[in-house]
Amino acid sequence: MFPRTNKRKAISTVLTTMIILVASVVLGTGVVIYGTSLFQTGAQQEAIATQGVSLWVESDENISWGAAGIRNTGDKLVSVDTIQVRGTTVPFSSWYVDADQTRVSTDNFQSQFNHTGTLDTGTYTDGLMLNDTSVTTACTTVYAAGGFIQQDFDDSGTKATLCLKKSTGPQALNPGERMVVYFRVPDGVFAPVDSGSATSVSIFAGKTGAPTSVTVGNP
Repeated sequence: MFPRTNKRKAISTVLTTMIILVASVVLGTGVVIYGTSLFQTGAQQEAIATQGVSLWVESDENISWGAAGIRNTGDKLVSVDTIQVRGTTVPFSSWYVDADQTRVSTDNFQSQFNHTGTLDTGTYTDGLMLNDTSVTTACTTVYAAGGFIQQDFDDSGTKATLCLKKSTGPQALNPGERMVVYFRVPDGVFAPVDSGSATSVSIFAGKTGAPTSVTVGNP
């Protein structure tokens, strides 16, 4: 005799079809959301642009300074963390930065940056760029403790006076924001004979940035 078999209940065809359809919709929605997230993340880019990059070397000493305007032209916050001159990194302690968007107006950002001379006392302060004396000491009300360079690009005209504060680290810039930086080039990178020669200045925010060819001027 054949063994007796028990009848087993099975999921109906209609219910099975519904489960497959619901699973397909959930899976498809997840794929679309994930793909959209990847697209949005990939579409956001880090980018910076520089303008007015300048270098100066004293005609009778090895004191060198530089200046640059930097703007975040990307979609993400960036931190400007590297300035290199002839492959030599300028330490943060030699940066003087103004990133106040009121003072670093479009007019100031697009200005031709100037050199106001250097302090020559034969002491440890030798080579510090002088404050612009064409305007009042407006920056003392901003950074009363000192450690800044005051620069004015139109001799008490309509442009705001820049208050370039001594830096302690990378400078963060939100999308669209601008900054102006003056920097003391490390000793030994240039000599007076380098005036008039072309060299490179590299400014980076992480991996974003590029070298710029600059002719070394004489203040």
